Formats: sequence, structure tokens, C-alpha cells
Amino acid sequence: MLKRTLLTATVALAAIAAASAAQARDQIRIVGSSTVYPFTTAVAEQFGKSAGKTPVVESTGTGGGMKLFCAGVGAEHPDLSNASRAIKKSEFEMCQNNGVTDIIEIKVGFDGITFSHSKGASDIALTKQQIFLALAKEVPGADGKMVPNPNKLWSDIDASLPAKKIEVLGPPPTSGTRDAFVELVMRPGAKSFESLAALRKDDKKAFRTVSDTMREDGGFVEAGENDNLIVQKLESNPDAFGIFGYSFLEENQDKIKGAAVEGVKPSFEAIASGEYKVSRPLFIYAKKQHVGVIPGMQEFMDEFVSDNAMGEDGYLPAKGLIPLPAEELAKVRDAVKNGTGLAM
Repeated sequence: MLKRTLLTATVALAAIAAASAAQARDQIRIVGSSTVYPFTTAVAEQFGKSAGKTPVVESTGTGGGMKLFCAGVGAEHPDLSNASRAIKKSEFEMCQNNGVTDIIEIKVGFDGITFSHSKGASDIALTKQQIFLALAKEVPGADGKMVPNPNKLWSDIDASLPAKKIEVLGPPPTSGTRDAFVELVMRPGAKSFESLAALRKDDKKAFRTVSDTMREDGGFVEAGENDNLIVQKLESNPDAFGIFGYSFLEENQDKIKGAAVEGVKPSFEAIASGEYKVSRPLFIYAKKQHVGVIPGMQEFMDEFVSDNAMGEDGYLPAKGLIPLPAEELAKVRDAVKNGTGLAM
């Protein structure tokens, strides 16, 4: 009897503690991708005008955001996480292990990865192979064997390119933009060499070590998650390039422009049509266990997928988000409405 009474008291205390923790925060907290950040901030501001307190949005990078999001359930943990790539299986498992068992995946649209430089610089057109040869730590030598990257100038790669120093500012490994750039540019560029295509068939892990590892001799510079700093550096050095999402390029088109990749310049139309091949979907992940506990979560998600925000004439496409096709958007809205959980 005493044991049962103690157990009942323990459960009651736990419930009170959980309720107190929930009541300790009445403002939605969002972390994650710097690429998705401006879109989520726009929705947060709109939500704040009409529905209550403006959510707090932090730019931590996709990987950093997932670590925070998956750390647990409760008011001390974020409610949503922006991501410029889909959640990884390892991240999903981390969430599950920490009690974050119900996750709603919201695909919000598309964004291009741009290879941008100062608006005052001369136009340039690059292939994925040329970008790989500029940025990889090791590249195939004349005999096909891997050697430390010897290319110091763009003209070392191809005589038709400018005789200017290779200097590219890019995101760190925790960034979803970095993951997408590696997947969409570096790996295809590496695979264009017969020797590396053969390596990929024989040993995918060894291939990815080659394709995914950036040079560390100054040709590639990790510039953090703050894209504004990259823009400032591009303005001061017209010979340098920066890697970031199309939406950020569009916001700063008075200062920078995108290089053509595989013959196509980044533009809203080229990304939406699929003609520009360096593009990726963007996501937000919501903690279903916080819906109904943290005030306004359901209403915030509803605003995000509304016509006013995500429709073709919504305020998010006006900020550079490439909208989802109507059929896909309808599925996303159903998932948000029904709280459909993610399974992997």
C-alpha cells in the first residue's frame, strides 16, 4: 500500500513538474538552418502581428539545430528546427533515443545553391568538374592517381578561365548548405573522372572521402553560418566566390551575382523548372509532443503552409522561396493539419 502511494505521488509530482515546465515558456522557439531562417522569420513576424507573441528564431545551422531539437522534450528544448536538407537517419534515431518520438516534417519549398561573386566582377561559367578541381583537397593527377590539389589559379584548371587566385568562402560541415553543395556539386564533379567513378563502384566510402573533403590551404575558407559576412568579403574582394542559397543571392543582388553552373545561371525560373541543377528542398521539423503545450504551435504551422505565406503569390515566394507544386503543397497541408508523424 505504501509503495503504491509513493508511486502515485511520484507520478503526480512528475506531472506537476512537466506542467510547470510547459508554463515556463509561452513563446515558440525555433532553431536551425541559416538558409531557411529568413523565411521562418517572415512567418514568425506575420504570426506575431495576428496571433500572439512573435516566435524566437535562431540561426544555428541545420546540423546544430538538429542536435538541439533532438535533445529532448520539454520547455527547455526547441519546438521546431529549420533544415536545408532532409533529416538524416542518425538524427532521427537521436531524436527517438531522447524521447522525441513524434516529428512532423514540413517541406516548405526549394532553394538553389549558388556559386556567387561580386557584382563588379566579370561573368564566369563553370562546370561541376571545374569546381571540384578548385575545391577538393586531392584531385586526380596526370596518371589518374590522387595528388594534393596543385591548382592555385582558376587558369590552372582550364586555360579559358581567369588567371586569378582560387578563393571560395563556404559554410562549415554542420551546415545543410554544405551538405547539399557536396552532394549536388562535389560528388558529381568527382564522378566525372573515370578513375573516381570506378572507385565509387568499388568503395563508396573511399570515394566520398575524396569527393567530400575540401582543401585546407586557403583555396576554400570556412566562413561560418553568417552569410552577411560572406557578402561583405565578396564586396571587398571581387576575385573571391561564396557559396550560399539563392534566396540570399536574391536579397543581395545589388552587391553580388551568381555564376553559371553547367551553362545555367541561378534564377527563380531556372530553379523552379529544374533547369538549374544545383537545387534542394527545404524543410521545417516540428515536435508534435509540444503541440497543445507550447501556445500557438499549431497556429504557427498553419500560417507557414497558408496561401498567404506559401502560395504562388504569397509573401515567402516574394522573399525568394521557390514554391512547391500545388499537389505537393496540398499533401504538406494535410500532414500539418492531421499531425502526421515522420517515419524512417
